[in-house]
Amino acid sequence: MEATAFQQATGTLQPHGYSSNSALPRERENVSMRSIPKRFKLEIGGLSIRERSQKRTAGLIQASAFQTSVCNLVSVPSINAPKESKSPKKSREAALILTRHGESQWNAKNLFAGCVDVPLTQKGVEEAIEAGKRISNIPIDMIFTSALIRAQMTAMLAMTQHRRKKVPIVMHDESEQAKAWSQIFSEETEKQCIPFVTAWQLNERMYGELQGLNKQETADKYGKEQVQQWRRSYNIPPPNGESLEMCAERAVAYFKEHIEPQLQAGKNVMIAAHGNSLRSIIMYLDKLTSQEVVSLELSTGIPMLYVVKEGKYFRRGSPAAPDEAGVYAYTKHLARYRQKLDEMVN
Repeated sequence: MEATAFQQATGTLQPHGYSSNSALPRERENVSMRSIPKRFKLEIGGLSIRERSQKRTAGLIQASAFQTSVCNLVSVPSINAPKESKSPKKSREAALILTRHGESQWNAKNLFAGCVDVPLTQKGVEEAIEAGKRISNIPIDMIFTSALIRAQMTAMLAMTQHRRKKVPIVMHDESEQAKAWSQIFSEETEKQCIPFVTAWQLNERMYGELQGLNKQETADKYGKEQVQQWRRSYNIPPPNGESLEMCAERAVAYFKEHIEPQLQAGKNVMIAAHGNSLRSIIMYLDKLTSQEVVSLELSTGIPMLYVVKEGKYFRRGSPAAPDEAGVYAYTKHLARYRQKLDEMVN
């Protein structure tokens, strides 16, 4: 039963399917990145050849004692770690969750949205809630989203389903007055909050003069090949817009400067953003080439989990459902967290 749940939790290589873990040692890799089909899509499902090999090593990932503070603002539940032995101290482990926003109103209308700030549809709301259920047993200490409402709605709705029941608090640092006016003066309340940081650098790429246009009508006007080049090439931008390369420069730079240090400190992070900004980050995490990343597609509202340890990123796939205990036992660290949640509820 646990094996079945684990298979449901990990990504798969299939037609329009992709999963990799470039952080694993090379000698454990059974599939070369060069063998990946030209088009692939991240989905949940069965295990790929590489993942069958990685599955055997999953139990080897060890966890460190859980951190007790987040940016000096909030606390996370204390997890009882085994007594330290004389062996060398193990490095901290952290969880990284990446989630593309739920369906937006312009997704539904097949319009180029880019940096236009449009909200979710009802389907998008439901996708965000379902995403929250899938990650309801995974620790989250900080939330980062783009500055666009569809990403922020997705993160907020997802957190309503988390079993820890902490409250996301939007951080306002646009001015000293904003910082002062948003202070919390109760230590106990702070412990029940999660910092929620918004950043324009995580925005969808700016589609320039395509924003607001119907995708099919644009293909009819400019030609399918031209529009495909604007949408799928790595370094060719649409008229007065950003290429994927330009989007990656800002998104990855922000990730390295602001998010990666939190992960290295053992903080568990969720990022709710967009197809292109998340593809850029995944390119960095999985060490994809510019040719490989252009064929990478992310479904709306499907969370992806990485385990971060010793500066390496291990992709664990997409959590399948909140009621399957085996799904979340990726590591001893995450298994202990779920056990703690069970104890709190019962």
